[in-house]
Amino acid sequence: MRIALCGGTGDIGAGLALRFACDTDHELLIGSRDPEKARATVEEYRETLEDRDLEASIKGFDNAMAADRADVVVLAVPPYHVRDTVESIADRLDSSTTLVSPAVGMQRDDAGLHYNRPSAGSVTAMVAASAPDEVPIVGAFHSLSAGKLADLDRELSEDTLLVGDDEDGLDTVERLAEGIEGLRALRAGPIANAAEVESLTPLLINLAGNNADLHDVGVRFE
Repeated sequence: MRIALCGGTGDIGAGLALRFACDTDHELLIGSRDPEKARATVEEYRETLEDRDLEASIKGFDNAMAADRADVVVLAVPPYHVRDTVESIADRLDSSTTLVSPAVGMQRDDAGLHYNRPSAGSVTAMVAASAPDEVPIVGAFHSLSAGKLADLDRELSEDTLLVGDDEDGLDTVERLAEGIEGLRALRAGPIANAAEVESLTPLLINLAGNNADLHDVGVRFE
């Protein structure tokens, strides 16, 4: 499967790219607004993998070119760039491309981080409103620690919650997520439930910030 990570030069993009490269044989397409930055970042990822005697099919493009070649497109960008990124790649998407949103809107004050719910109801809903109607949308990977993902010496044992209205899209992302060793995908319902899923992220960050033994905390449901 061809996986495009638009914004794949950032923290969550790096973590997902390295885990997919380490644990799966998917072809990875790293996207950026700046294709030169994407290609330079790919070289960094290759060096990390080579240090572990790993090889992967991984290439860098601008976001539109990466999306044009992909079966799954992950919007690994901050929430305030989500709408612009979707609009910039919209003509490269169709019903055969699953669009995945891990972004979460958050605000910080003296107490910590708080969920910043967008007017669409959730970032996932905002993606769905911005994308072409026929494109399957799935919210996933919200509560994963980017730092923990990128550290290939650390084992994962956690869940990612999926929300979506398209069963085929959910099936695709479930298979993709569970290709990462130690990661389990659980379905949390339709996109209407995305706010509840996204709001877990600031909670987890606040837990990590207030408890020294909970650095890079994740969730596992039993």
